[in-house]
Amino acid sequence: MEKNKEFLQSKEWREFQKKAGSRVFYVENEGFSASIIEHQLPIVGKYFYIPRGIAEKIKSEKLKVKSFLNELVGLAKKENAGWVRIDLKDKNDLNLIKENIKQKIAKAPHDMQPREIFVIDITKNEEELLSEMSQKTRYNIKLAQKRGISLRTTNKYENTNDILEFIRLVKATAKRKGISFHAEDYYRKMFENLPENMLKLYVAEYNGKIIAANIVVFYRDTATYLHGATDDEYRNVMAPYLLQWRAILDAKKTGCKFYDLGGVKTQNLKPAAHNPWAGITKFKLGFSPNTKPLEFAGSYDIIVNPRVYLLYQVLQKVKELFIKIRK
Repeated sequence: MEKNKEFLQSKEWREFQKKAGSRVFYVENEGFSASIIEHQLPIVGKYFYIPRGIAEKIKSEKLKVKSFLNELVGLAKKENAGWVRIDLKDKNDLNLIKENIKQKIAKAPHDMQPREIFVIDITKNEEELLSEMSQKTRYNIKLAQKRGISLRTTNKYENTNDILEFIRLVKATAKRKGISFHAEDYYRKMFENLPENMLKLYVAEYNGKIIAANIVVFYRDTATYLHGATDDEYRNVMAPYLLQWRAILDAKKTGCKFYDLGGVKTQNLKPAAHNPWAGITKFKLGFSPNTKPLEFAGSYDIIVNPRVYLLYQVLQKVKELFIKIRK
């Protein structure tokens, strides 16, 4: 029986990943379990990726870690995966894995998930949640309400217009901010395959036009803000604030204890003008300024095929050098 609180480790998320075209595996041994997504890279071939989820179990079942890790590495060898990438909570978990495995472990060249995430406690009543927000966040929520923004939600693929509008906004946001989102088909598959009680699309409409939309995942005791997009032309009506507040209230109604606003960056910040995280971090922290972000150790690679992994490291260095030269 799966007890993991992370939706990225859920059976439902595995099924969605399969439908989205990924090859997926599931390992269960000695009370541990892991959803594994296979990634394919040019030249070096495939590797396994385990999203967040194992770390919480490791500390409580130390004596069983070795058996689980052996089965995990055995599967990677069988499938010719060069390495297994795993997200870890802290250095204690990293040391525990090192003590129970023969393979070497290296810090991944980049983290698959944000190193910091912002999760707020929503068990408090509505008045308390509002009082704990920054003054500006409260003001912007009220401003969006006064502007007459209408909100609605959908969790069915049949409501294609809202989903198409979300995809339109995603493309515009990606172009404007110079960031990458998933392909259009990825979002379509998400709405086609995830259970209706697990996924909601929140849409904000202003003067008859959809100007912002968020995807929120509900799983066990946590609602997670997954993806969001906005129309920059209407940024002054503050729709994103109202969308998040509505999702928080919905999460409370469904019995969730926490609302996960996703990645932030409060450590080692560059000046705001050169920091793409500055705006989004300020926005999210405004919903509970006194709450500290959760910090993770990041992604680490269990090296299954040393030769392949060495080639991968060399190619990463070349890529980094090329990027520096272009700048």
